[in-house]
Amino acid sequence: MKKNFATAYIAVSLAMIFWSFTFIWYKIVYQFYNPITTVFFRLIISSIFLFALMYPLKKIEKIRKGDLKYFLLVSVFNPFLYFIGESYGVKLVSSTLAAVIIATIPLFTSFTSSFFLNEKITRMNLMGIIFSIIGVSFIIFEKNEGITVSPLGIAMLMLAVVAAIGYSIVLKNLSNKYNSITIVSYHNLIGIFLFAPLFFIFDFNDFKQTGLSQEAWIPLLELAFFGSSFAFIFFTFAIKRIGVGKANAFTNLIPVLTAIIAFIVLGEIINLTKIFGISLVIGGLFLSQIKTNGLRDKIRNYIRPSE
Repeated sequence: MKKNFATAYIAVSLAMIFWSFTFIWYKIVYQFYNPITTVFFRLIISSIFLFALMYPLKKIEKIRKGDLKYFLLVSVFNPFLYFIGESYGVKLVSSTLAAVIIATIPLFTSFTSSFFLNEKITRMNLMGIIFSIIGVSFIIFEKNEGITVSPLGIAMLMLAVVAAIGYSIVLKNLSNKYNSITIVSYHNLIGIFLFAPLFFIFDFNDFKQTGLSQEAWIPLLELAFFGSSFAFIFFTFAIKRIGVGKANAFTNLIPVLTAIIAFIVLGEIINLTKIFGISLVIGGLFLSQIKTNGLRDKIRNYIRPSE
């Protein structure tokens, strides 16, 4: 059992590392292609890679009768709604405000998974998540960027938050029936058909003008292999082993890892404010994984007191 938990923590940590690198790769690809184009081809490449590699090895299971609706639902949540909300939300508000809103995902997920999936939430877990969010705020507010408030931008980012929560809940149900490779392969494949109409309506003409660029396609391949394939496989595996709430708490590591990667790759400075924020995130992450007496029943009794 302990070995399974250790493997799950290694898997979710690798997923966060890969997703942190995606911000560097996105920065390069967006110089050539729009967000919808990027996601569309990212999913195509990932699907070809997964089915070509895993299907002959019989790692991709057949969808059982009655489960197709869950695969459709998980695909609508992520990649479709999440990437639309995040991509266009970041365009309409400052990156600072966007990062703060996205960083609330673990907090909301803890409560929803507590009610819908019967996962325990404890005082220590909640305190850890709050500490992590405060740490994330220190890291991103250090940039001294102005906050541009756009109601539509905030709405799009909240759509991303809701999509991430819904994705995790449906994913937990599927992870009890299918292996992680099967789930990721199918939700990426379905995602292609969801994004195809948007690509041909809004981005196709721009893509024709830009054409194929080697500078863009190298990081696009990295996005597909690591961001859309391995990261989702590892994250799905972790959710099955340690639960939705604890797995999602690790998403607060993404701004931390991105800051470290940017320091190593791009030469960005890490000052005392960032170090303090990073320490809060890591400390909060440890607290979020500690098992103590659950708050789930107390919260439920408070909201729905017994007669």
